[in-house]
Amino acid sequence: MARIDPPRAPNLPPEVVPLRARQFRWPRTFAALRHRNYRVFLISQVVSMAGTWMGMIAQGWLVYQLSGSELALGIVGFAGALPALMVAPWGGVLADRVSKRSLLFATQCGAMLVAFALAYLTFTGQVEVWHVVALAAVLGAVNGLDSPVRQAFVVELVGKEDLPNAIALNSMTFNSARIIGPALGGLVLVLFGAAWCFLLNGLTFTSVMLGLLAMRLPARTPSVDISSPLAQLKGGLRYVAESPNLKSLLLLALVFSLFGISYSTVLPAFVAKVLGQGPDAFGAINAASGVGAVTTAFLIARYGERGRRGQWLAIGAITFPVVLILFAVTQHYYTSLVLAGLLGMGFMAVFTLINTLLQTSVADAMRGRVLSLYTLTFFGFTPFGNLLIGSLSEVLGLSLALTLSALLCLGLQLYIFVRTPSLRAMA
Repeated sequence: MARIDPPRAPNLPPEVVPLRARQFRWPRTFAALRHRNYRVFLISQVVSMAGTWMGMIAQGWLVYQLSGSELALGIVGFAGALPALMVAPWGGVLADRVSKRSLLFATQCGAMLVAFALAYLTFTGQVEVWHVVALAAVLGAVNGLDSPVRQAFVVELVGKEDLPNAIALNSMTFNSARIIGPALGGLVLVLFGAAWCFLLNGLTFTSVMLGLLAMRLPARTPSVDISSPLAQLKGGLRYVAESPNLKSLLLLALVFSLFGISYSTVLPAFVAKVLGQGPDAFGAINAASGVGAVTTAFLIARYGERGRRGQWLAIGAITFPVVLILFAVTQHYYTSLVLAGLLGMGFMAVFTLINTLLQTSVADAMRGRVLSLYTLTFFGFTPFGNLLIGSLSEVLGLSLALTLSALLCLGLQLYIFVRTPSLRAMA
């Protein structure tokens, strides 16, 4: 039987083609936004992450006001990230076994309750440093579960074709919130106090919960892997150990978390003691870092498909600690704003490119577990870096401690790239 082709539309000028016959095409920079579920996800993330940054700004300033100690800032950071060491690997196992949407809904509820608890304690004047430490530990456990699930969830929203673009847009969203959140946080902190920052942060988690409910997802196919969670965890570790590139990417994340991003823990003290500024300047420096990060995320989203991600990762990883050294020795506020912007650019290059290279190299069946190891190395070991930088700052002073940490970061990352030359060749 002869095939009958459907009639073709006449070749008409665009201005006379019926509106419903046209299809909106997203620019390449925002290709992942053509997926409705991802648009819902991204919009809700902007609101929630802005609130999270607002809460972080208020928490750091509150702890420093209560204690006057850089070490106390390090302890809070340690308590906030330590639970990820225990929770994150199991979060990856769960991400490969059960509904990611349900898990994310539960983690948002948990984070919201922590924010409301801190708001209540601050409003009533009962808050002490140990309260903040305890609640930071609870939130750390929640985040340790949330992070690998959230990252593995993205591929279900956009598919593999748009996954690199979606990762870059996620980073752009995260750091757009990093601009909005600290700016609002500094303003609310000055005008109304820390308690209102915590309350507003808690309310923003409802945006993600509503977004998850609004998504139209296909029915989930249950996992066919009948092995135990422990066996699955061991399988993920073996999978990474057998891949030099995956192993080196995770080692880079580990070094960066220990000696790179830990500077943010003592930033409230640096702003107050070294720069001689107040909470508005603290918010501005965080916002400047966010501007730099958003700029880099935009460039990765626009040009990331051209490959050479391994080379760009090497440039970002080596440039970041050099800029951190310059930041550590400056005592000029406006110079620190410029350097904070460059730090944001370096952080975003490393953060986004490691995530993208991992996700584009990993098998689907291992995605949750590999990303849980990424969470473990990039964020789970951060508490040790936080504690180290807080202790060194008490003994050596803020500038010298930050400089020493940056030098360790630079040396170890250079060693990893020299030992694994194939890392720079990754596309």
